[in-house]
Amino acid sequence: MTPAAPAAAAAPPSAGPVVVRPRATLAVTSAATALTLMNYTAPMLTLPSTARAFGTPASAQAWLLNGTPLGLAVLLLVAGSLADAHGRRRVFLLGTLALGLATALGGFATSTLTFTLARVAQGAASAAVLAASLGLLAHAFPTGAGRIRATGVWGAFVSAGIALGPLLAGTLSTLADWRWTYVTLGAATLLAAALGTRALAESRAPRGGRTDLAGALALGLALAALLTALTLGRDGWLRPPVGLLALAAVVLTAVFVRVEGRASTPMIDLALFRTPAFRAATAGALFTGLAVIGFFSVLPALLQRGAGMSPLTTAWLFLLWSGTAFVVALQSRRLAGRLSATHQLALGFVLSTAGVLALFGALEGAALPRLLPGLVVAGAGSGLLNAALPRLAVDSVPGERAAMGSGANNTARYIGSSAGVALSLALATTGPDTALLVSAALSLGGAVVTPLVGRGRG
Repeated sequence: MTPAAPAAAAAPPSAGPVVVRPRATLAVTSAATALTLMNYTAPMLTLPSTARAFGTPASAQAWLLNGTPLGLAVLLLVAGSLADAHGRRRVFLLGTLALGLATALGGFATSTLTFTLARVAQGAASAAVLAASLGLLAHAFPTGAGRIRATGVWGAFVSAGIALGPLLAGTLSTLADWRWTYVTLGAATLLAAALGTRALAESRAPRGGRTDLAGALALGLALAALLTALTLGRDGWLRPPVGLLALAAVVLTAVFVRVEGRASTPMIDLALFRTPAFRAATAGALFTGLAVIGFFSVLPALLQRGAGMSPLTTAWLFLLWSGTAFVVALQSRRLAGRLSATHQLALGFVLSTAGVLALFGALEGAALPRLLPGLVVAGAGSGLLNAALPRLAVDSVPGERAAMGSGANNTARYIGSSAGVALSLALATTGPDTALLVSAALSLGGAVVTPLVGRGRG
C-alpha cells in the first residue's frame, strides 16, 4: 500500500511557494511606519492653530493630541492578534488604506469633536499598520544579523516619521493652511498601500480556533476607559467621571485577564509575562511613552508659547531631536554584539534624562544655542530606545506570534504616551520646567526598572 502523500504535496501546482522579498518588505513597512508616525506627530506643531480654528478651550486641547493614541492603544493588541491569525499582509494593507482615507478626511474636520473622531480612526488604522509591520519583518528576517538590522532600520523610520511630521506641518501651515498636512499625508499613505499590494508576501501563525472576540472587547473597553480618564483628569483628578472611568478600567482589565486565562486561542498569552525579555520590552515601551513621547509631544507647543518661536523654527528644532534619533537608531546595530537590548534601553533612558535636564530653564525665551545640546543628547537616547524596542518585542515572543508581540509592545508605548501627554499638559500650566523635571524623573525610572524586570530566566 502506498503511503499517503504529505499535506503540503496535496496543494495544487498553481499555489506554488510564497516568495518573500525581504528588502521590499523592509522598504514598504518602514515607509508606511514613517507615514504613520508623521500623522501621529503632525498635531504637535499645529496644536495652537488647530485649537484657534476650532475654538478649542485649553481644558480640551489634550483631545486634539490624544485622539490617535487612544485609537492606537485600544486596537494594537487586537490588530496584532488578527494579523497573526488572518494574515499580516491583509491587515497591513487594510490598515494602510484606512489610515490614508481617515487622515485625508481629518483635514476637512470642522470642530474639536469631528477632528478628534478622525484622529481616533487614524489611530485605529495605525494600530493595524504598526502591529502587522513588525510581523511582516519578523517573517522576512527570521533570525540573526538580518533581523537586528531590519528592526534597527524600522526603528529609525519611527524616528524619521516623528521628525518629518512636524516639519511638514510647519511648512504647510506657513505656506498655506494646516489642513493641507492631513490631505498630503493621506495621499502618501494611499500610495504606500498601493505599493504594498505588489511588494508584500502573506504570512500568518499556524494556529486554529476562533478569534478571541470577548478578550478584544474587554481590552478595548478597558483601554478606552483608562485613556479617557487620563485625558479628562487634566480638569481635576477627583471629579466623579474620572473616578468612575478609572474604576471601570480596573474592572474591565480584570475581566480581560480572566477571559485570556480561559481562552483556547487568547490574544495574548499571559504566561509571557513570566519571561524577562517580554517584561523588559513592555516596561521599556511604557516608560518610553510616559517619559519621552509624552513630554516631546507637547514640547513644540511649549516652545511656541514660552519662547515665542514660529511654527517652522519649532519644527527645525524638533527635527534636531528626532533626526538625531534617526541616525542613532540606524547605527545601533553596531551595538548588538556588545550590548543587550535590555541594557540598550537603559542607556537610552539615561541619555534621555541627561538631555531633558540640559533643557532646564531654556524653554522660556532662551537663545537657540542654549537648546541644542540637550536636544541632541535626548535624541541619541530616543534613537537607542526606538531601535531596541522593536527587536526586543519580536524576539521575546514565539516566532509565529510576532505581530502579537509588536501589538503588545506598542500598546504599552501608547498607553504611556497618552498618560504622558495629559500629565505634561497639566504640569505645563505651572511652568514648562515642571513638566521637564517630571519627564526626566520618569526617564530615570525607566533606566532603573527596565533592567530589573528583565533579570532572570524565562
